[in-house]
Amino acid sequence: MSALTIRKDNFQKEVLQSDRPVLIDLWATWCGPCRMLSPVVEKIAEEHPEVKVGKINVDEEPELAQSFHATAIPMLVLLRDGKVTASSIGLQPKGKIEEMLK
Repeated sequence: MSALTIRKDNFQKEVLQSDRPVLIDLWATWCGPCRMLSPVVEKIAEEHPEVKVGKINVDEEPELAQSFHATAIPMLVLLRDGKVTASSIGLQPKGKIEEMLK
């Protein structure tokens, strides 16, 4: 399964009401580290069906980015039952991201 595009109009359903943990990648097209992290996030989406993976473009959804207090990108946020349980800023190796999922 590939990562979902998360927007204001689907945030409630796809993230807050999800029956699975949700890993969100906050990114932007102009961000080099974001582009480097993107294939890793997609791989995690494919290999971990127990986790829903979503991507928020901070330029297109500034209010959502602000709701996560995103001061730098790329930023990964893990939510369980609609609550943030882990987060990281910057380019992360796949193994470290998978550790967040446990």
